[in-house]
Amino acid sequence: MPSTQPYIYSENGDSTPTPHALLPFLQSQSQNTLTRLYQRPSSCLSIFRLLAPLERQIIMNLLWLESAIAASTMAAWVIREGKKLYEDALATLGRLNIIPQSSTKLALNGTFKSGLRQAMTGGGSSGSFGVPADKDDKRQGIDIEALDGYALERWETILHYMVSSGTGQSPTRPSQGVLFLLQRSGLMALSHSSLLQITSAGFQFLLHSPHDQLWDLLLQYLHLAEERQMDLVEVLGFIFMLSTMELGREYSTENLSGTQKAMLEDLRDYGLIWQRKPSSRRFSPTRLSTTLTSSAPPLPTARGTSSGPQEGFIILETNYRVYAYTDNPLQTAVLNLFVSLKYRFPNLVVGSITRDSVKKALMNGISADQIISYLTAHAHPQMRKNNPLLPVTVQDQIRLWELERNRLKSREGYLYTAFASQADYEFVLNYAKELDVVVWENSVKRCFFGTLEGHSNIKGFIERRTLAAGS
Repeated sequence: MPSTQPYIYSENGDSTPTPHALLPFLQSQSQNTLTRLYQRPSSCLSIFRLLAPLERQIIMNLLWLESAIAASTMAAWVIREGKKLYEDALATLGRLNIIPQSSTKLALNGTFKSGLRQAMTGGGSSGSFGVPADKDDKRQGIDIEALDGYALERWETILHYMVSSGTGQSPTRPSQGVLFLLQRSGLMALSHSSLLQITSAGFQFLLHSPHDQLWDLLLQYLHLAEERQMDLVEVLGFIFMLSTMELGREYSTENLSGTQKAMLEDLRDYGLIWQRKPSSRRFSPTRLSTTLTSSAPPLPTARGTSSGPQEGFIILETNYRVYAYTDNPLQTAVLNLFVSLKYRFPNLVVGSITRDSVKKALMNGISADQIISYLTAHAHPQMRKNNPLLPVTVQDQIRLWELERNRLKSREGYLYTAFASQADYEFVLNYAKELDVVVWENSVKRCFFGTLEGHSNIKGFIERRTLAAGS
């Protein structure tokens, strides 16, 4: 008879799914921190959403069991092809302290199981999912479209400042806290003129989806939490609480902890929450926060998101001419980082990729591969009929301009030459190689170039050898 037991498998076959960016951070936390976090049902539900399908399936198989199950019983449900994925999933759940490490029994962490059960069935009075504010007949309801516009404006202010800094333009300046976070995360850095400019990591950040961009910044915010003497569990708990709230509803600040109330100002700057005024005892989550742990887009797609419209908008010709079908100032500013813009029309920007425009981008830390990746990611649907997608001549020329800039590299050091014999030369050269300070060598001319840091050691070695030979 065929078996009626369920099989555990992965939709991706043998490929290992990419974990959510937050999971490695959670895995690095202590068992005590995770246990405190799991006391909040909203945190349990949010983390459950972030897990891979196979990990969620394992949890659901164990969630309603009242006692532990033999590990061999669970392993018997796994087909041979999914063995490694199953073991990796168990290891991930073990590092998250969701399944305590045991070689013979499998069971969910009691705190996590209780929290997830409550999140799925309802009940409880902990306020883990937020406390809705009392309705006030004098107040007008929260307009979701207005919330979306507010979130989009705040988020694009951050991105527009990143791409426009150092170009002579004067975009709206984000708050000092946002600027500090951008600099601390390496997305922007001080230039020689003491102005913040976008870095190579910052341009790579622009290539990500808005959801990934948001989590990149939130992870940096979490890393700074302890430096600011903020309770990490309270910070994470509030972020997870926001992700489970209802869009378009007002919530009370009365039940928030001191740390969470202090976070309100920061989260307003990122566009995650909206308040009528800073002192208000009510707040509303925006779509940026309610989609943190879901697959829904964090910004309204009808107006175009910060990473561009749903379909590509760039056409690149073999003569290096660029046509961008957009009227979004942010997208235009990104193009201006590596394209020499010539004309602007309603819904169309025209420019060219030139040697000078690429050199300017390279000086800002943007690589040739990043430029090509951006053009590929935002190519117009008409271009996607081409094979290859981008003209090869243009790709090669962009890389050649990068090689041209990197052709020569200067380095301080010392040239060692005029050795009495080949044996003396090789003896000193081998000593320098052991120190790993040799930059260049020429055995025919009996000379080599060493770093500045290694000179004192090499000089002392030569003096000691000369003194020994003389005596």
